Amino acid sequence: MMMQDFGAPERKFHRPEAGIVVTEGHVVAGYASLFGRRDQGGDVVRAGAYAASLAGLAKAGRRVKMLWQHDPGQPIGVWDEVREDATGLYVKGRILTEVERGREAVALLAAGAIDGLSIGYRTVRAERDSAGARVLAEVELWEVSLVTFPMLPEARVQAKAEAEFVWRDLAQIFEDARRRLTAG
Repeated sequence: MMMQDFGAPERKFHRPEAGIVVTEGHVVAGYASLFGRRDQGGDVVRAGAYAASLAGLAKAGRRVKMLWQHDPGQPIGVWDEVREDATGLYVKGRILTEVERGREAVALLAAGAIDGLSIGYRTVRAERDSAGARVLAEVELWEVSLVTFPMLPEARVQAKAEAEFVWRDLAQIFEDARRRLTAG
């Protein structure tokens, strides 16, 4: 496979399969990217593609930005947790209702008018697979936006109570541990 370097900024819209979970206190969570899934643009994100970027942000004391519809002039909250797991890029954050657009986003999420997550990034390394898909091996993640039109259509939004949200997180932790034990 041929590796390429892409320098232009990119955005991938994604409706997370597990949905965006809206919990009390205007906390949102879900998967902004799923590994191994071909999106409508023909790209596939490889597991580990975000690792270097997330490590670099942590080392610099910076965070991935939470934007409204990829507009850098409209931050609407903060991502308190952005991490890779066996499924993809998981995000959890708080929409700030002190910001006008944040109040609007909470109302639109609650009504089901928006339900997508989208990543803004720069491709660092990619290759083509045998099916012609661009496989993103490393990306520099800039932001995750709440959007109207996500890239992966099979995902849906779910509203859950905080307790249900915690149980799903625990289940994922146990599943990740089981996979590591059986692989090694």
